[in-house]
Amino acid sequence: MTAQIIDGKSYAEGLRGRIAGHVARLKAEHGITPGLAVVIVGHDPASQIYVSNKARQTVEVGMYSEKYELPDTAPEAEVLALIAKLNADPKIHGILVQLPLPRQVDPNKVIATISPDKDVDCFTPASVGKVQIGLPGPVACTPLGCLMLLRDFVGDLAGKHAVIVGRSNLVGKPMAQLLLRENCTVTVAHSRTVDLPGVVRGADIVVAAVGRPLMIKGDWIKPGAAVIDVGINRIPAPEKGEGKTRTVGDVDFAAAKDVAGWITPVPGGVGPMTIACLLANTVTTASLINGLAPPSDLTP
Repeated sequence: MTAQIIDGKSYAEGLRGRIAGHVARLKAEHGITPGLAVVIVGHDPASQIYVSNKARQTVEVGMYSEKYELPDTAPEAEVLALIAKLNADPKIHGILVQLPLPRQVDPNKVIATISPDKDVDCFTPASVGKVQIGLPGPVACTPLGCLMLLRDFVGDLAGKHAVIVGRSNLVGKPMAQLLLRENCTVTVAHSRTVDLPGVVRGADIVVAAVGRPLMIKGDWIKPGAAVIDVGINRIPAPEKGEGKTRTVGDVDFAAAKDVAGWITPVPGGVGPMTIACLLANTVTTASLINGLAPPSDLTP
């Protein structure tokens, strides 16, 4: 068998279209324009590109966008003061601080300063707690994107055995909570799991988020399983020339696609969903801040 390719790029484009419709309705019916503020400290080129893409897509769906660029020498107090200002700004419904931060700025202090009501990355303890007990609010962007793809392509997830390879606060742990909500049986595995290949072979759904290129082999995959590859890794590509690299996931795509039922490519799978889900979370927070129910198609 050959797996159905889960085209995250096309799905994200459609999701942004739905988000634009919700934004237009919030404006027309309630006079609300969802606003997203992005803060970047320093001049990391990859972060600069990522933040610029976020700002552009925010405007494209009709939202209000603010971007704050601080030098890499900015003192911690300046960053915290900016976040406090954005917490109090009624035009802003979502605050995102781009990580990593310079050494002099404690990311834990920064995250703790963000209002949970405006925490569109779902980093604050209050936001994480809401996800744990199923209260309304944003959820981590990448896991939300993975769940949307699984629901759309695979369908009913109830009763399926999901194995998540990776236990990070950013992906692995929130992904487990979301799949439990879907009535999956969930195993959170990691690089030190005994007989990891055997554990993965028992899965109807595999979410790979371990950060090791091509770690999950084709013969680890149960025939017909859904494989969601969150990994983004650069490896040498001598066939492209000296010093060249290529992007691969945590799954050996070439081998796994001949076994799986569905699989996300890298690039073009989960990656495009992350920014789209950030925009979805901003609509969710804008709705909740104003006492409205968030759109059901943008939430778990």
